[in-house]
Amino acid sequence: MISVKRKDSKEPLENVLRRFNRKVQSAGVIAVVKSGQYFEKPLSKRDRRIKAISRSERKAIKVKKLKLGQK
Repeated sequence: MISVKRKDSKEPLENVLRRFNRKVQSAGVIAVVKSGQYFEKPLSKRDRRIKAISRSERKAIKVKKLKLGQK
């Protein structure tokens, strides 16, 4: 559980809320909750992983070519 305390009694609530939101986002809580929002078949999970791997490989090739000055 993520918890945020006020630094002092005069700290505005907006600052506390902003710090909380930053911690939640950096912990990846929202992504986990959104991924479990709907049921997904195991096969489609596998397909999604395979597609993500191929995307990252394509991106790596693109970045490598860009560094070498190619298109």
